[in-house]
Amino acid sequence: MASVDIVIPVLNEERALPGCLDALLDFLPRELPEHRCRVVVADNGSTDATLAVAERYAAERPGAVAAIHLDQRGRGRALRRAWLESDADVVSYMDVDLSTGLEAFPPLVAAIVDDGYDVATGSRLARGAQTTRSLKREFISRCYNLLIKAFFRTRFSDAQCGFKALSGAAARVLVPAVVNNHWFFDTELLIIAEKRGFRVFDQPVRWEEDTDTRVKIASTVTEDLRGLARLRFGGIPNIRPPR
Repeated sequence: MASVDIVIPVLNEERALPGCLDALLDFLPRELPEHRCRVVVADNGSTDATLAVAERYAAERPGAVAAIHLDQRGRGRALRRAWLESDADVVSYMDVDLSTGLEAFPPLVAAIVDDGYDVATGSRLARGAQTTRSLKREFISRCYNLLIKAFFRTRFSDAQCGFKALSGAAARVLVPAVVNNHWFFDTELLIIAEKRGFRVFDQPVRWEEDTDTRVKIASTVTEDLRGLARLRFGGIPNIRPPR
């Protein structure tokens, strides 16, 4: 039996969080009964009742739900703290809107626990994926991932799907090497992992765009391009997989 932490990074999500937690608390015992799963709500800078909602669930379901709070915002910052504080065999995360179909989560965990991968990442662009989103976001996503491949000759197909898992051992090596604390965190982690010999598994997913997304495309694209330039010309950290 492996222990699995599922981190949900949240910022002002008091309305969406209960539905997310209810869905996961139903799904995990039913679909992953062989593992000890815990949902960790990582509140990063919320000003609404998000933290109160998370703490209520944690009090009602101790061991199944935990809550942490960061004063500063940043998805990468929230993941960094939650993953590095975890002693679980597998650390993972997914977005609070559950835009990625949960049926892809057991294969993500199995890739780490059973098949020995260091990192498993959901992909909206791999063969077999089913994606519903606007043409604009589809175009931006494909161009961005082609740019990554051109710069770094990577094999993973989708850098920014909010659906990832790592072995606890890999997280303790990889996460401290990642500089970014915001949206580029995912891309940076995957590039470092693949280029430094960590085994990366691509999992096709079913994904539906959330029209209430908090992602600001213009600022995120700018951040991503700066991050790619930093890695391309500043170098990739020299770390090794935990073999």
